[in-house]
Amino acid sequence: MAEAGVQVESTPNNNDVLTDVKSKAALVVVSLGADRASQIYKYLNEEDIEDLTYEVAKLGKTNNNQVEATLDEFYKLCLTHKMMTDGGLDYARNVLEKAFGESTARNLLEKVSKTLQSRPFNFFMKGDPQALMSILQNERPQVIALIMAYMDPEQAAQILEQLTDEKRIAVIEGMAHMDRVSPEAIAIVEEEMKRKFATIITSEDNMNLGGIDFVADMMNNIDRSTERKVFDQLGKTNPDLAQDIRDKMFVFENILDMDDRSVQRFVRDLDTKDVVFALKNASEDMKAVFFNNMSKRMADTVREDLEVTSNVRLKDVEEAQQRIVNVIRKLEEQGEVIIKKGGEDDDIII
Repeated sequence: MAEAGVQVESTPNNNDVLTDVKSKAALVVVSLGADRASQIYKYLNEEDIEDLTYEVAKLGKTNNNQVEATLDEFYKLCLTHKMMTDGGLDYARNVLEKAFGESTARNLLEKVSKTLQSRPFNFFMKGDPQALMSILQNERPQVIALIMAYMDPEQAAQILEQLTDEKRIAVIEGMAHMDRVSPEAIAIVEEEMKRKFATIITSEDNMNLGGIDFVADMMNNIDRSTERKVFDQLGKTNPDLAQDIRDKMFVFENILDMDDRSVQRFVRDLDTKDVVFALKNASEDMKAVFFNNMSKRMADTVREDLEVTSNVRLKDVEEAQQRIVNVIRKLEEQGEVIIKKGGEDDDIII
């Protein structure tokens, strides 16, 4: 079967596979389809976009063997990258050798290792939080924000917890407002780190770093005490940013993960009209959560209103869902409902 956007031509030649890296990249992009491919383009610099577009334009017809071989290699490289970043080199080698054999595993690891080694601040990725903190504690908030933006959210959360209250807020604001960082800025920070730790780290082209989503994900991993301190201070100095982060930390779909008692509690405080609008385009699972945890009278009213309510704008649906989320967040702050958050092990008793 042909991949999206790829003209596939049957051929008996099983050895006819692509060898040029740029041609392989073009084939992967075309196979993803226009919508997904456009998401990749925003992470590329102008030169790469130009080169890749040229390769896509001249790709022409490909045969089944080329498509299958290229996509198989791409999948294996993605799998290798994830195993190396999540589990380390030894773990990746062990799994890959069992799955694909020693020779293939060695080739995959060599290719991915080169990519990982070129990532700025890569030596921070697997470091002990306390050891990293000894390195970062005297750095400027802007520098810490840049380095933390390259970490996974859980690791960044561990660093954030150890910062002073004043520096913590400055770092959060720095990450939240971070967008595309120039190679020059990264090079300056890298040079400073290299001077201090004699570590040679190569610069990388512009990358999307930080942002509200990253901060919210990181905040989902810190302890509640630190979270409250952050929002108390941020609410005074930058209330709009504090609200933006809160909104990202818990979304309407997360209601599916809440326990029945918590759902029953927040449903009591909701406006029926908001429930009707919020459930207008909700999944059957979401509707079941609401109907199973509200009174029979309220459930009957909502069902009847859902049947007669039409021509509801998506904006009105999203605003109703956000009002419900705001009610839940308020009750959670008061300790009356439980919101499951990443990195949280403690049980809260209502």
